[in-house]
Amino acid sequence: MSDDVKVKVIDPGASIVLTKLAQAGYEAYLVGGCVRDAVLGRPIKDIDIATSALPEQVMSCFPRTAPTGLQHGTVTVILSQGTYEVTTFRKETEYEGFRRPTSVEYISDLTEDLKRRDFTMNAMAMDAAGVVLDPFAGQKDLMAGVLRCVGAAEERFGEDALRMLRCVRFASTYGLDVESSTWQALLAQAPLLRHIAMERVRSELQRMIEGPAPARAVRLLLASRLTAHLKKQLPLPFERWLAWDDALDAVSALEGQHDRWAMLLMLLEMPADTVRTALQELTFSRADGEAVVAVLALREAVAAQLTSGAAQDAAFALVQDPAPLERVWKLGAVHSGEAAARALLRLLRVLPQCPEQRGELARFLRSAAPELLRRGDTWLKEVPCFSLKELAISGTDLAEELGRQPGPWMGILLQQLLERTALGEIPNERASLLQAARAAK
Repeated sequence: MSDDVKVKVIDPGASIVLTKLAQAGYEAYLVGGCVRDAVLGRPIKDIDIATSALPEQVMSCFPRTAPTGLQHGTVTVILSQGTYEVTTFRKETEYEGFRRPTSVEYISDLTEDLKRRDFTMNAMAMDAAGVVLDPFAGQKDLMAGVLRCVGAAEERFGEDALRMLRCVRFASTYGLDVESSTWQALLAQAPLLRHIAMERVRSELQRMIEGPAPARAVRLLLASRLTAHLKKQLPLPFERWLAWDDALDAVSALEGQHDRWAMLLMLLEMPADTVRTALQELTFSRADGEAVVAVLALREAVAAQLTSGAAQDAAFALVQDPAPLERVWKLGAVHSGEAAARALLRLLRVLPQCPEQRGELARFLRSAAPELLRRGDTWLKEVPCFSLKELAISGTDLAEELGRQPGPWMGILLQQLLERTALGEIPNERASLLQAARAAK
């Protein structure tokens, strides 16, 4: 494609910013990801604008602005249509911490500004008329299905090591093949990833797994061995994903990020507590981490009960006698939560049986999983309450009924009553629960 290809500027506020700067005698363009997505006909998310105007000149062109990043030449223009970040053309000399430039120099040349960007597909610009300027042949690479660094790939990754994870994300999200010299540079520079904060790593990983091709992202991560060079080493054997190739392809059938992470981490067959530690190291929020860990803990608990002692024989005859599984499932759902139980069922619905697989998870998928898929949802519907908040009595009720001072005993007794209620042994009614509490005393 030539530089005179036109793409409609679909954001009215961006058009206003570009037009006003041009009318004031400055060059102004949409740049980066928004141009890439416009060229591809994809929805545009973040809009970035680059201009030859200096920050103070940008501010003089609009009545409302905010100096949100003056150290990098960025001014936020505030319009009724939204807010727009406008950055002066610049070039970056040296980088510190393999992440950020030590200083920036304002320039007047658009091509020089685009030259500092990571990949050719992100080094395009578009003016107010929709003309695409593409000095590094980003459109040609996109049409060929190739992801290529701008200039020397080893230099781009050396400037900002996070670009290596972005490389994996872009390749998987846009279905691109990483160009050979770019890939070789990534492999060579992989150790630099140890300089990148874990929260940045987590953000990129989340976007990969939430994207349209999580399995491809995982395979590229394994091939690159980037996870071996993180700032903090995670106690997770990522290479085990190699044994679950069919299961990796099934991840994309799950919609929520919690489900996708739960499935991927379940395939590693590590204890839930170990996974919790890893997610904490990756700076997952407590809510996100616990939502994932709860699913793993539930599966772990069910498997442990069905493969221990007398329950081992029952695991191989669940169709004839599903009672042991029903009990374990209902109690597990109470301990881990209804949301975790329903999430586990969603995972089991898309997970292939993988008959050639060996190990504890494979045994679980062949023994308990089929019966859970048949009956698990029905069993959950039979549970009247999953938490102490839903129980028809409180600790205060117990203390008054039994004439005892509040203490740890209340929580223990309430949990016992909750479990018996979940199993259908006691109705979730105040009188029945207090009667059971008196009998337990």
